[in-house]
Amino acid sequence: MNKIGMNMFVWTMTMDEDLSDTLSFLKTSGFDFVETPINDVNLVKWQNLGQQLKDLGLGVQTCTICGHEYSLISPDERVRREGIDFLKKVVDCSQAVGSTILMGPMYAGFKTFTGKPATAEEWNWSVTGMREVAEYAEEKGVVLAIEYLNRFETYLLTCVDDLVRYVEDVNHPNCRAAFDTFHANMEEKNIADAIRKVAPYLAHVQISENDRSTPGRGHINFDEVFGALQEVGYEGPIAIEAFGPNPPELAAATHIFRPMFDSPEQLAVDGLAFIKNQMIELLND
Repeated sequence: MNKIGMNMFVWTMTMDEDLSDTLSFLKTSGFDFVETPINDVNLVKWQNLGQQLKDLGLGVQTCTICGHEYSLISPDERVRREGIDFLKKVVDCSQAVGSTILMGPMYAGFKTFTGKPATAEEWNWSVTGMREVAEYAEEKGVVLAIEYLNRFETYLLTCVDDLVRYVEDVNHPNCRAAFDTFHANMEEKNIADAIRKVAPYLAHVQISENDRSTPGRGHINFDEVFGALQEVGYEGPIAIEAFGPNPPELAAATHIFRPMFDSPEQLAVDGLAFIKNQMIELLND
């Protein structure tokens, strides 16, 4: 089976809290790894967390976003340079915590819009910057897994066609693709076809329901999703991503204004059972 993980966003944005009980819970519940956001570049902090996870026997992957101040498509060359330098530091932190995959929409400023389609110049700025980050990531043993978002969160990569073209233009073995079912549900004509298209580059999958709640409780056709993943022979990691009313600043950013599940712990347990059941049913077919 693919390794299954849990994104930490339903508990934290920063990993600054004492999450010992939560991490122990996720381990005893049967998760293989956690997916932790990196928003600061305090190496000591990430080294300490890495040791904690190692002691628990939990794997780890990392994710990040770039704010407008680090956008690789900013018209300001200084901002683009700072974005590249920031991502290199996030790569360092990923290595420090023990992660070999850093995923996310790193190619542009999150929710930073011009009101127009992306230009060829913006595309080239991002591709050039990401190639430099990928070269650095290769030295550190980290693979970048690029995630496209829906049109309300970015305008550079909003569908699998954009994602494949981007990875091919960066043209570096450490720049691969991530696939998030929430965004695909909004932007793709056919999710299975999208998985087939991105399959040669796919390094990471996020399972996220249409309303960001418990996987299997919404309307995404996960039979189709997991069937396509099996068809293309995907053997990489799969993480549950969901959002709730806490932390408040993340709820505001993701527009979560009502309870989506009973508790993060219940979501994690039910989501894990759902994914394992999907896999078992495919193996038994």
